[in-house]
Amino acid sequence: MKYRAYLTLIAVLIGSLCLRSAWPGAERQDATRKMAHDIFKQLIEINTADSIGSTTVAAQAMAQRLLDAGFPAADVTVMGPNERKGNLIARYRGKAGKTLRPILIIGHLDVVEARPEDWTTDPFQFVEKDGYYYGRGTQDMKASDAIMVTDFIRLKQERFVPDRDIILTLTADEEGGTSNGVDWLLKNHRDLIDAEYVLNTEATGVVTDHGKPLTVEVVATEKLYGDYQVLATNPGGHSSLPKPDNAIYHVADALAALEKTPFLFELNSVTREYFAQMAATLSGPTAADMRAMLATPPDAAAIARLSQDARYNATLRTTCVATMMSAGHAPNALPQRAEANVNCRIFPGAAIEEVRQTLARILADPEIAVTTIEPSDPVVPPPPLTAAIMKPIEQVTRRIYPGIEVVPVLQAAGTDAIYLAESGIPTYGLSGMFVDPDLGNIHGLNERIRVQSLYDGRDFLFMLVKIYAEQVR
Repeated sequence: MKYRAYLTLIAVLIGSLCLRSAWPGAERQDATRKMAHDIFKQLIEINTADSIGSTTVAAQAMAQRLLDAGFPAADVTVMGPNERKGNLIARYRGKAGKTLRPILIIGHLDVVEARPEDWTTDPFQFVEKDGYYYGRGTQDMKASDAIMVTDFIRLKQERFVPDRDIILTLTADEEGGTSNGVDWLLKNHRDLIDAEYVLNTEATGVVTDHGKPLTVEVVATEKLYGDYQVLATNPGGHSSLPKPDNAIYHVADALAALEKTPFLFELNSVTREYFAQMAATLSGPTAADMRAMLATPPDAAAIARLSQDARYNATLRTTCVATMMSAGHAPNALPQRAEANVNCRIFPGAAIEEVRQTLARILADPEIAVTTIEPSDPVVPPPPLTAAIMKPIEQVTRRIYPGIEVVPVLQAAGTDAIYLAESGIPTYGLSGMFVDPDLGNIHGLNERIRVQSLYDGRDFLFMLVKIYAEQVR
């Protein structure tokens, strides 16, 4: 027992020293704060949307930042399948004779389309007001991109020599398009990004309750992505002779039925552990409902109440929602065709065809055809949540956010993690940044992130990566 106690004490002392060495002084903090701010601003003001933007421009700008900081040109590469879809691959070299395999850190440079006329600020102008940074990509996910470029430069400035290589990859077309950077690199240049495991910085991070940190989330598994076409066709005719079987009405009624009919409640090992930890962290009716939901049999009323919260609902089941509609061919003619896109985020383990059949049953209209547009990604098991992965996260959390818990989660959205997991590289999602309950209005109008979140996330990931880079597993 004494021997074990000594080992425990040594481990604690080593961890404390690692954290102290990772925490810069006030002067360095000010310098890296300005650097993170300037890089973030630069990225936001480069349009990287699929329609007219270019991830190549952003990748080249970040490459130049690293080259100016002293990275060898051989270790900083921008490449892609075409001139607009460039990806950045940067390698931070470990010590000579290293035997540990690299860590890969990923983020994406592209953003969802934004209509400037709908925003109260210019989506491609970096705006600070009321304690937030505004702009397309502030939350998803140029803050994380800026943090990791900043932290790579900080490592270089500190002359840090890790026990393994650290690879940073910032890529194209995670949000859409036909040139997904992670997929392209795995198929064409896997040697540049092959790693023991991956830290995916596109993750929810630090969940807050009325501005107070509640939990640090580690994404252990993700929902799968699927698009379905809901289609009604009709011979049409003159609009002065309306018919009861109008194709638009068929689709509208079908979507109304979808809105009112949730998919069945499900749990897996990750979500069961998540709700068990949340029940211990929270109090009052919500915690009681979580415990009742986890009981055998689950309490249906508790599930219904928890489902009123959009985030809990997304964790409890497959969710499908209409995202686009198109109908008609002339203002004075009955529609010959009406269609909608239904986007599904599929609970792990469900088959794409099973979801299509469930949609058809919910829509319950023989005039409606439901067709798979984009197949779901393959099902892959969650990566192991080993002590080597989780303990450093808990250690850094105690330093940055003392008193809050680290919990594994099912992420409702899909990310590029699926390509890496499918290729056999374990992938974990973590950002270390505050997120508001509405997730900063990701993909919506006036996307934003708290100012302080950028700097907390910068320090969180800096310390975490240093520990991982020196860790013998």
